[in-house]
Amino acid sequence: CTIYMGAVDCERQALNVFRMNVLGAKCVPVESGSRTLKDAINEAMRDWVTNVRDTHYLIGSAIGPHPFPSIVRDFQAVIGNEARAQMLEKNNGKLPDAVVACVGGGSNAIGMFHAFRNDKDVQLVGVEAGGAGVGGPMSSTSATLSLGKPGVLHGTMTYLMQDEDGQVSKTNSISAGLDYPGVGPEHAHLKDSGRATYVPCTDAQALEAFFDVSKTEGIIPALEPSHALYETIQMAKRLGPGKDILVNLCGRGDK
Repeated sequence: CTIYMGAVDCERQALNVFRMNVLGAKCVPVESGSRTLKDAINEAMRDWVTNVRDTHYLIGSAIGPHPFPSIVRDFQAVIGNEARAQMLEKNNGKLPDAVVACVGGGSNAIGMFHAFRNDKDVQLVGVEAGGAGVGGPMSSTSATLSLGKPGVLHGTMTYLMQDEDGQVSKTNSISAGLDYPGVGPEHAHLKDSGRATYVPCTDAQALEAFFDVSKTEGIIPALEPSHALYETIQMAKRLGPGKDILVNLCGRGDK
C-alpha cells in the first residue's frame, strides 16, 4: 500500500502519517506544485498508469473519473444512512431541519447528504474553506462552489478554482482536507439543481468554532468540521428554538 500525500499535508497531518507507516503503508510526500492534495492525486495517477498491470488505484475523496466519486459516496453514505435512522428513532420520527457538513473534495458531505437527498424538507448545507476570506485574491481561499467556474480536472467536469486563462489556481485553507481546487461532481449537481446550498467559512471563523466547541462540549474537533460547526452555530441562531440541525464530524483518523 503506497500512499501519495502532499508534503505540506504530511506536515499538517503528521500523526496520521505516523499511524499509516506503523500499520505497514508507505507514505510518500509529494514535493511538486502546491505540495497538497491536487499534486498527490497527480502522482498517484502517474504511478497507476505506469504500473497498471499490478496496481489498483484508490482515492479517499469523491473526485476523479467515474466510477470513483460514486464508489466513495456509497462507502461514506453508511454514516449518512445510520444518522438518518438514528434521527428518526431518537427524535420521535422527525428528520432534522438541516444537515450541515464541510466540503473540500466533498466525500464526507456527499455521504451524509446522499441519505437525505429525497427528503425535500431537509435543508442541505455544505461549508467550504474560505481561507483568509472570499473578498481577497483567488489563491487565498478554497471556496470552489462559491467562487469557481466549470472546468475539467483529474477526469471530472465540475466547479474549479481557475484564473482568467482557465488554469487551476492555488488554494489556501487552515485545514489540510479542504484545500482541493475542485469539488466532487455530485456537489456541483446539487448546487446547480438548488437542492443544496454552499457557503464559505474563513480560517478565523473555523478557529472560533474549534475553541467554542472544545470548551463547551469537551470535544476537540478537527479543523475540517470546525468549518461546518461554525455555520451550524450561526444557523442555530437564525432558526431559533425547536429546530434540529445534524452536523457531520469528520477529518481525523483517530476519532
